[in-house]
Amino acid sequence: MSENKSKNSETSASDWSEEEKAAMKERAKELKAEKAARSKASDEQAVMDKIGEMPEAERAIATRLHEMVKDEFPDLHPKTWYGMPAYQLDGKTLVFFQSAHRFSTRYSTLGFSDTAKLDDGAFWATSFALSDLDASVEAQIRELIKKAIG
Repeated sequence: MSENKSKNSETSASDWSEEEKAAMKERAKELKAEKAARSKASDEQAVMDKIGEMPEAERAIATRLHEMVKDEFPDLHPKTWYGMPAYQLDGKTLVFFQSAHRFSTRYSTLGFSDTAKLDDGAFWATSFALSDLDASVEAQIRELIKKAIG
């Protein structure tokens, strides 16, 4: 009787038809995508909220930077990092913006974490002063992000 009870109360993977298995896999993908979308949307809203707190000049730079990253590097996930806008790759912060106002410094900074693939011999820059964002600076930032991603 214990054999029958365990057989009747347990369902093994082999008891599912191929169609049922495929449907379960599809549902799992849907749930994962829904969770990712919710998470990305709320993370992006948190980034936008932090940008909104910045003084106008910094807000303009951070907003343009955010738009550029979002449009040109869709694999980067927006997320706040130490209360500042940042962009992650595979769950690790890659690039971030630091407000001069927030940190009481002379200029804002565009920085890259140690996961960025910017290595160049024994000495390389990982942060850059950023006081304005024109087409030339944007082009340099694009190249740095491409290199950082690898």
